[in-house]
Amino acid sequence: MKTLTVLGPLSDIPLGEGRAYAVGDDMIAVFRLRDGSLRAVSAVCPHKGGPLADGQIDNSVVVCPLHLFSWDLSTGCSQSGQPPIAVYPVRADDGQIVLGE
Repeated sequence: MKTLTVLGPLSDIPLGEGRAYAVGDDMIAVFRLRDGSLRAVSAVCPHKGGPLADGQIDNSVVVCPLHLFSWDLSTGCSQSGQPPIAVYPVRADDGQIVLGE
């Protein structure tokens, strides 16, 4: 992803939670970890389309709320035998969530 996309204010995502954003034809889940860092991955579980933005997170994984499959937030690799999910570059800039490089 070479285009920068401002998704909204960082304050929209409380620490330890995620939100889903529509970006073009993709749904992207952005998580604000308890340490304040951001991670962005595909918002759709490849198993049955579960809403990953509603999943439980820690500093390294997201767990799908439907069937408890998990993925590494940095690599998108499954921790439970499922296909990988896409990972996107994301950062905070001047209080805004910015997706892209």
